This record gives sequence, C-alpha cells and structure tokens, in this order.
Amino acid sequence: MASIAAADVPDMDKRNTMNLVLLGGATSVTLGLAGPFFYFFVPKGAGGGGGAQAAKDALGNDVKASEWVKTHLPGDRSLTQGLKGDPTYLVVTEDKSIEKFGINGVCTHLGCVVPWVTAENKFKCPCHGSQYNAQGKVVRGPAPLSLALAHADVNDDGIVEFSPWTETDFRTDSAPWWK
Repeated sequence: MASIAAADVPDMDKRNTMNLVLLGGATSVTLGLAGPFFYFFVPKGAGGGGGAQAAKDALGNDVKASEWVKTHLPGDRSLTQGLKGDPTYLVVTEDKSIEKFGINGVCTHLGCVVPWVTAENKFKCPCHGSQYNAQGKVVRGPAPLSLALAHADVNDDGIVEFSPWTETDFRTDSAPWWK
C-alpha cells in the first residue's frame, strides 16, 4: 500500500504547473477588479466636441440677449448657468450688448463661488479673500490662477450660448489653464 500512495503524489513539474495556473487565474481576477476601481478615480474629461451650450438663468430658462440687456445695466455681471453647469458671469457692455466672453465664477483656490462686488468693481471670494479684476484676472491671492473664460455668443434665435475658450488667455497672454 505504501508504494501505491507514493505513486499518487504529483511530481515537482506538475506542482509548478498547477501553481502557475492558480497564480494566473487569481491575477486575472484581481486585475479585472482593479481596473474599474482605479478608473473611478480618473477625472472626467472635457467631453463633447466643444459645441455651444445655451446659457440658463436662475429659473433654468435660456437667456435671450435682447431681454437680458433690457433688465441689466451696462457693466452688470450676473450669474448664469454655463458650461458643465458651472456658475458663469454674463457681462453687459457699455453699448448694451453681451460681452464676447463669460467669466466662470468658481474660485481657483478652493472652489467657492466668487461674487461680483459692484462697489469695488471686482470679484471677491468670501472664503479666503482672493480678488479678481473686472475681467476675472487674479489680483490678490491665495488663488493661484485667474477665473476661467468661456466664449459667449448670440445665436440666430437670440439666445446666448457659451462655448469652450481654447485660445490664448487675453488677460495673461498664456495658454488657458482650464483646457
């Protein structure tokens, strides 16, 4: 009986093969589960083809340029819903038209929404005191960067549309950091 039991014990080559099969199976399952787990932590890209998105007012209605300039004075900066739902300031120019750019209202320091202070003619962050000029360029920290820009155009139906700003930032003469 002892000699039969010794014959049933697998040799070392068989053991190595079975260990490799077990290791390969466990590795493939682990990598299969790890892929989606790590993908969860990758931020979403800009998405889309860079098309325009209608600006929305506080009630979620499309902003019509003709109605907007009737109710907002020249130099006014009022929040609308811009690209990706971000709060974006729509600027009325001195000639009662819509400025060619919108200013993203999210502070570049910690993400607070930065209000426009008319009395001081600048944006001032209530969280940590960052300040931006009338065009959204940072003039006092701790914010490291200027506010993001978006193109603001009026379509054929008179609705204001925001589209991504990919050109050089005219305030700093550098590439846009928000791209």
